[in-house]
Amino acid sequence: MNGELLFLAEVLLGGLLSGVMYALVALGFVLIYKASGVLNFAQGAQVLLAALSYVSLVERGLSPALAFALTLVLMLSLGLAIERLVLRPLAHQPPLTLFLATLGVAWVLEGAAQLAWGTEVHALDLGVEDRPIEAFGLLLSRLDLVAAAVAGSLVLLLLLLFHATRLGLAFRAVADDPYAAEAIGLRLPRLAALVWAVAGAIALVAGLLWGARLGVQFSLSLVVLKALPVLVIGGFDSLAGAVVGGLLVGALEKLAEVYLGPVLGSGLEGWFAYAAALGVLLLRPQGLFGSTRVERV
Repeated sequence: MNGELLFLAEVLLGGLLSGVMYALVALGFVLIYKASGVLNFAQGAQVLLAALSYVSLVERGLSPALAFALTLVLMLSLGLAIERLVLRPLAHQPPLTLFLATLGVAWVLEGAAQLAWGTEVHALDLGVEDRPIEAFGLLLSRLDLVAAAVAGSLVLLLLLLFHATRLGLAFRAVADDPYAAEAIGLRLPRLAALVWAVAGAIALVAGLLWGARLGVQFSLSLVVLKALPVLVIGGFDSLAGAVVGGLLVGALEKLAEVYLGPVLGSGLEGWFAYAAALGVLLLRPQGLFGSTRVERV
């Protein structure tokens, strides 16, 4: 393989590794949206709270395993509490009302995290040395490889859960037609609560991976913004779309920065994914894998 092709492969693979982590954050959105039709803007704050809680507990002397277990309990409980105390009382309200409710939850969570743990920046060590390794002539980050492997495993586990289990069948039934699902005996509030709990667990994994990569700081909550073009491209109600959209966004932004950056200017990686999402939105509003919504009038 010549030097140019080797460099292209290295850039592309680096983008795909980032894309897996984008997909992980986007999955939290998709799960909530499929189950309750809510665009959960509090997902970023949950990611921040999870990472900040874990690293703060470790810094106070707890073992990583115990800190992880306690943070997992916190995030599961938080997901259940948000669904029960905020979203359930607002059932059947307009989507904008539900979105604003999650926006309010996001600010509350960020404020609570600041009160509980402070505002200092923390380094998060997952026990993986962040140094490049060479494989087939490519230089890759060891931390990115491990993070992508963990994120990819969780993505695969969620796909299997939703497509190969009775619980997944129930979730898909609720997403397709909640009224019919309720008519056959499915308990919608219980399923919605379970989905919010799962989204809390996803926020924990995403928080640890992104925290190890970027450091645990309050700007970590903005990682949620990277999931938006993923959702637009893949489709808000498609698990497979979240995966494909994440990979596309990761690859496109790296390729654009390296090959178009010298022509269009630096910083292209920060906004190119949004330009691509806008193009998809104009051509196919439901995204590449999203279902077309049909409304009777």
